[in-house]
Amino acid sequence: MRSFSDLRGEQRERPGVELPLFDAPAVVRTFDTPEFRDVVFYEVEAKSILNRVPAASRMGFEWTINVYRGCTHACVYCFARPSHTYLNFGAGADFERKVVVKVNAPEVLRRELRRPSWSGAHVAMGTNTDPYQRCEGRYRLTRGVLEALRDYANPCSILTKSPLLLRDLDLFTELAEVAGFAANLSIGTLDEKVWRRSEPGTPHPRARMDAVRVLNRAGVPCGVLIAPILPRISDSPAQLRAVVEAAAEAGASHVSPITLHLRPGVKEEFMPWLEREYPQLVGGYQRMYRGSNAPNAVRQAIGERVRAAKRRRPAAQLAEPITPRLTPAEDPSAEPPTQLSLLG
Repeated sequence: MRSFSDLRGEQRERPGVELPLFDAPAVVRTFDTPEFRDVVFYEVEAKSILNRVPAASRMGFEWTINVYRGCTHACVYCFARPSHTYLNFGAGADFERKVVVKVNAPEVLRRELRRPSWSGAHVAMGTNTDPYQRCEGRYRLTRGVLEALRDYANPCSILTKSPLLLRDLDLFTELAEVAGFAANLSIGTLDEKVWRRSEPGTPHPRARMDAVRVLNRAGVPCGVLIAPILPRISDSPAQLRAVVEAAAEAGASHVSPITLHLRPGVKEEFMPWLEREYPQLVGGYQRMYRGSNAPNAVRQAIGERVRAAKRRRPAAQLAEPITPRLTPAEDPSAEPPTQLSLLG
């Protein structure tokens, strides 16, 4: 098992524990620093790191990489929460405080990229949990994965909520030259109150927007996903216009809205939060989210507000997403693709 003795802060190891999906026991580690005081890391060795996307997902890519499971960003609406139950963890606090770390991810990826059967297909990162959540600053596994993809000239893309990705700007530039690369920052709102309530562990959305500016000025295509848009919470014309205008000023390659999706397992975590933070909206959400998606009329209205805001900006600044697509079709009347929740 790889050693992380160079990491800052006192480390404490506990006896290994067995986790479903992994052959060897996980090394259980904690760090005595404020940002990780209540977080437990389960360091595991993965057998494979390239995950094939189910065809039914209707996503615009076939392969993903997720070096972490669980996420300290603690977004209440995160679609990946139910995947934690595959590890016999809970989808609530466990998802935020028990993070699985695939410490051998870069080495395994190099082995897989060397295989004659590997076609060099596009690889998407950030499809399950954030590759730039806070612990990436310590483990640096995402950087190791990017180095391998660069060395094998393999096209890839990243979706994140963190400006930590600017640390790897040098690799993005090289990947864009040798293989093809695009980034997306998820910025659901610039409303301070909504952000603090719904995404308590994420970097400030203005810092994310600044990262969009830096990347595009460096020649690295970077767009903004307004995701997710919370009906009656972050979907007013003024709130959406603020994000679109900031994205245009940052030179975003595209802006795409995605309305909140509450799949089973997520809804059970989201609704108690809604009752605490916005009790007046509970009845409306119960009617709105009888299934996983908001009604077509709601998504159409949100889509039109975003389009109206985009019409106020130069069209060239806010084009359609760069291929391969990382988002659903912008037509809000179309059913969004199944959100990924991969076992890998």
